Amino acid sequence: MVPHRWLRRVRVLLGAAVLATVAAAALGQGLRMTASSETVPYDGTFTFTRLRYSSGLRNFGGGAWWAHDYPAGDRNLSAVTDYITNMRIRLDGTNVLEFGDPRIYENPVLYISEPGYWSIRDTEVPHLRNYLLKGGFIILDDFDGAEQWRNMTAQMARALPDHHFIPIGPEHPIFHSFFQVQGIYIPFAGIGATPNYQAMFENNDPRRRMMAIANHNNDLGEYWEWSAEGLYDLAPSNNAYRLGVNYLIYAMTH
Repeated sequence: MVPHRWLRRVRVLLGAAVLATVAAAALGQGLRMTASSETVPYDGTFTFTRLRYSSGLRNFGGGAWWAHDYPAGDRNLSAVTDYITNMRIRLDGTNVLEFGDPRIYENPVLYISEPGYWSIRDTEVPHLRNYLLKGGFIILDDFDGAEQWRNMTAQMARALPDHHFIPIGPEHPIFHSFFQVQGIYIPFAGIGATPNYQAMFENNDPRRRMMAIANHNNDLGEYWEWSAEGLYDLAPSNNAYRLGVNYLIYAMTH
């Protein structure tokens, strides 16, 4: 739990500055990521971990869908979270793992980018199921439209066919775990679709542990990646960071 005085000080700071500036300051004060590997050795410190998956399609830039906004988005959110919270965040690198890798169980939060194109192998299905049931938390980000939603839910259903996603709104505690975020409906960068937040809970019971959150019609990672360059407006960039920090704090405290 963040001490009340520190939390108030953070809120004052963020009332006068922007999180993109905080990110730049954090990276400039000895927190810059320097690792060249896609993984770092486990040492018990929280490490931002992204899922690598197979897909028959390449994205519009010619790269893999799983790697959209990588590595800058992952590193920027890690730096901001470390800078403004009491979480111990790994700052010399992040992880990229597949569901078949047993190291996923060392990482309580997994981030999946572009799950509208995600395809899970048969051999990975038991690992996805075990990861979620053992206490893991998944953030599904950067996808839009009905077709991409159907693909994401189809992949999740292969592991947990008896579970489904439930819509959540601004009142849910995940949006208030560190920052009191009211403006959760951040414009989808470059598209403008209305965000749709849905979550998967143990036994489909919203009173129980949240296992996954889906940022449908949204792309928080895009704002994290480009915040220091000022590509997007400050208000949505700020809120994208606030949501990212809230997700990590909520996952680690529930």
